[in-house]
Amino acid sequence: MQLTLDLDSEVPIYQQIRDRIMEGIARRQAREGDPLPSTRQLAADFGINFHTVNKAYDLLRQQGVIRINRKSGAVIRRDAATGPPEAPFVDDWEERVRVLLAEATVQGMDRQDVLRRCEALLIGFEESA
Repeated sequence: MQLTLDLDSEVPIYQQIRDRIMEGIARRQAREGDPLPSTRQLAADFGINFHTVNKAYDLLRQQGVIRINRKSGAVIRRDAATGPPEAPFVDDWEERVRVLLAEATVQGMDRQDVLRRCEALLIGFEESA
């Protein structure tokens, strides 16, 4: 899985790392059981503080996407084939979607445009498989 970060973006680097890993898993570039680079290695690759990578990995761990083991490091725990989501995920996801839809509404996007764009994004993940 190739990660690309925009170090000049207003989006925090840890959030970009978390988002790119999540997208990579959705595109099936990484699967359950696959290892992630060590925090020190990823930090060195991007020239960032390893605590930033730790924060991203910790978010993914809290969301149940990866597991972290002292011996094996960070490993993908969930992917699309893992099965239905765990109960707390759906509630959290719905809340985040609610905010995104509110933002789209405030910015004047209509229902059809939102649905069309969501459909295109989902198809993009499916085609990557």
